[in-house]
Amino acid sequence: MPKLAAFPKAFMQALCKDGTMKVSEWIDLASKLDIDGLEWYAGFLEMHDKSNWPLFRQMVSDKGKVIPMMCCSPDFTHPDKKFRDREMEKQKVWIDMTHTLGGSYCRVLSGQRRPGLSVEEGVKLAADCIYECLPYAQERNITLILENHYKDDFWEYPEFAQKMDVFCKLVDAVQHPFFGVNYDPSNTYLAGEDPVELLKRVSHRVVTMHASDRYLKYGTIEDLRNEEGGATGYAKRLSHGEIGKGLNDYDAIFSELKRVGFNGWISIEDGVDGMDQLERSVTFLRKKIKQYW
Repeated sequence: MPKLAAFPKAFMQALCKDGTMKVSEWIDLASKLDIDGLEWYAGFLEMHDKSNWPLFRQMVSDKGKVIPMMCCSPDFTHPDKKFRDREMEKQKVWIDMTHTLGGSYCRVLSGQRRPGLSVEEGVKLAADCIYECLPYAQERNITLILENHYKDDFWEYPEFAQKMDVFCKLVDAVQHPFFGVNYDPSNTYLAGEDPVELLKRVSHRVVTMHASDRYLKYGTIEDLRNEEGGATGYAKRLSHGEIGKGLNDYDAIFSELKRVGFNGWISIEDGVDGMDQLERSVTFLRKKIKQYW
């Protein structure tokens, strides 16, 4: 049966920018939820001090939880090899971080969709960098997970592999036992595409999932696709919402994941309207997991 984790979506500014929240506070809040683990973020301010890494692992363990997944954002599509080399070194630090925290999964991305970068060139650059990091990950028993992402907060351009066809090309280009997909249904809407269609194309490679939901503030899905599909800047029509009350069809998603034997971690990216909302999302997902598994 899949296990549930939670990600501090509502507290990223406080944990990563202004320091108004301590990681220990997030651990205390999250540990009260009916979840099995906490997804980590490499950019927490307190993670700059490596001596904190084992301390945080112990704090989470003391609450009866684990840290299964690491969220980080390498940029592997830059034309400068020295830049890409630095990104691979950062990725290896994040792999070490995941290992020290007791995790099993560390995110990778393709990189930015820079002007003039062809699909063929971008896929090759990203795949080569991922392959370069895979032996390091395997030695530490860490699986690298490629997310169908939209755009890192600090990037100028959207994800190179944002679109379904490009993402699938990159997934196909990396064949390794310590590589898989972190599926995020909501991000597919930001590409103007169908999340269930994407899932059916990559479900046999999915090892982890981000659970979230989005709703349209105005207009229709067709309006979203015509106006926002693949555009720079977050889709104005879309907003984060409570899981189970948005656009995502969790019955279709869980049916497909069950069909292919998925048994991994599902991490909740929710709670932007408070912990009560996050708790309701946990309840919804627990019910759905029980229904399908």
